[in-house]
Amino acid sequence: MNRTIDRLKLIFLAAFALLSAGAFVYHYGWVWPAQKCEASGDWWDWRTRTCAHPIPISDITGRVIKDRAAYDAAKADGVTGKTGDLARPPETVPAAKN
Repeated sequence: MNRTIDRLKLIFLAAFALLSAGAFVYHYGWVWPAQKCEASGDWWDWRTRTCAHPIPISDITGRVIKDRAAYDAAKADGVTGKTGDLARPPETVPAAKN
């Protein structure tokens, strides 16, 4: 009976140590870097453990944001272009001449 209790005690102690080490590795590799990345306003990809900075699609395509609502939405999201500021569209769109 005593040997069985000692064996079970060691099995549970080993299981506890492995689970604790696994939790620490998970936090060290995924949770803490994700919190640090998202606190700085970047995007975290948990599959590749990559912290990426969002860039506006206008920087990739070379297009200028012409719609005032889209400009305001991009500005509210905090997304800025390479120059640090988005090209501001006019307040009112002039009427088309036929």
